Amino acid sequence: MSTFNPSSMSRRQFFISSASAAGVTGLWAGAQGARAATRTERPNILFLMADQYRGDCIGVDGHPVVHTPNLDRIAREGAHFGRAYSSTPTCTPARAALLTGQSPWSHGMLGYSKVAEKYPVEMPQLLRDAGYYTLGVGKMHWAPQRNLHGFHRTILDESGREQSVDFRSDYRSWFASVAPALDPDATGIGWNDYRAAAYALPEALHPTRWMGDVAVNFLQEYQDTAPFFLKVSFARPHSPYDPPQRWMDFYKDADIPRPRIGAWAERYRERSDDSFNIWHGDMGWEQARHSRQGYYGNVSFIDEQIGRILETLEDRGWLENTLILMTADHGDMTGDHHLWRKSYAYESSARIPMLMRWPDGMGGARGQRFMQPVEIRDILPTFLDAAGASVPDAVEGDSMLKLTRGDAANWREYIDLEHSVCYHVTNNWNALTDGRQKYIYHAHSGEEQLFDLDADPGELNDLAGDPNSGEQLRLWRCRMIQHLEPRGEKWVKNGALALRKEAILHSPNYPGNTGGQG
Repeated sequence: MSTFNPSSMSRRQFFISSASAAGVTGLWAGAQGARAATRTERPNILFLMADQYRGDCIGVDGHPVVHTPNLDRIAREGAHFGRAYSSTPTCTPARAALLTGQSPWSHGMLGYSKVAEKYPVEMPQLLRDAGYYTLGVGKMHWAPQRNLHGFHRTILDESGREQSVDFRSDYRSWFASVAPALDPDATGIGWNDYRAAAYALPEALHPTRWMGDVAVNFLQEYQDTAPFFLKVSFARPHSPYDPPQRWMDFYKDADIPRPRIGAWAERYRERSDDSFNIWHGDMGWEQARHSRQGYYGNVSFIDEQIGRILETLEDRGWLENTLILMTADHGDMTGDHHLWRKSYAYESSARIPMLMRWPDGMGGARGQRFMQPVEIRDILPTFLDAAGASVPDAVEGDSMLKLTRGDAANWREYIDLEHSVCYHVTNNWNALTDGRQKYIYHAHSGEEQLFDLDADPGELNDLAGDPNSGEQLRLWRCRMIQHLEPRGEKWVKNGALALRKEAILHSPNYPGNTGGQG
């Protein structure tokens, strides 16, 4: 066992070690004076993101157990968007939406594939063009990984994407420099594993702590006259569910909610395979509870790092001149409806946290909760609105700051969701929701589902077969036909929704797509 002892390092030394091992010593100082000559009135922008974070796992959302005081503070001093979604709820298509502010059809990723190397509009480049110093910390999930998309610099932790012979993330490089005798994967849980365990190494080596350290170091050292755009993208609570022991213990005796199981979900009870990264299966309450214990521990550990970041903003006197937004790329089923992981239309997978705090005078009253459907595509125009920059015509989202100012008259009525084949040919769907009802069309079989989210937020009761819901089902089906018809006969044929037996991963709008759909 290595003799490395993080407690022997001062807090200051540890922050500097975090940055220098990532190859960024002098990064902040070296950029001074290279851009704006004087500090402007434009706000800093702090973009906090977590991977695979369920929208209900925040105290302010009413969760009975999860401890998230710092996220709750952002909502209390700003706003909570209670019906926020990821239109294509897996990692890479969600990140394409973040980059572009576009719908899945427009950015081209209809399922899980590679983020394109270049889009006509990209968030970091637009903010850089607006005079911001742009830094991304953590998981970007781009291909190639070192693609900047307009960032001045990225400092990466790419989780399980370390296998390439020509890539090692900055976190792994840092880990090797401070703990060369240790294995960063010593906990032994895979990247899509349903199991959970306490992190096997000293807490200071955990990637979540490392990301907090690098972000805090940047904020402590930044001296530029230009406002900053800082993206801190945590790789957890995505599996491995591996919080430090103290956070695993925090939930040891907690009254953790049981998975929600709809009668319609019986088809998913049988285990999909014998691996630890199943996509469906009833693993029993004890396993589900233990998985959630680790997942909640990851959530609270992230919240703790966010608290440190907020404290540093306050220490620098920047809190009231910084727009703060927190979200996720998608959720995590954690056993709901016997499903695991993500890629589904159901709330546990598709609904995400969306919290925002703004400088005085930029938004409306604080402590608001909005139930209009918002989506990842709305983040880019929100940032551009805050920066006083123009929004390109190609951006399809809208600024959520409008809602905080009371300008909801022209907000969308509902939002589109979809995912091409993932895990199995039957997992291939399109959906629409206004946050009160949700309609799902399963393209492989033609099956429809309809849920009343107001009365049944757990989606236990599928109303598609209820004669009393026939009018609503027809309304949503017509909306779906109108939404998909412009795509052609693979989607709508003879006025009806078409079956799709095979994956269509890309639309014709995917950059570099010369072969049309598919």
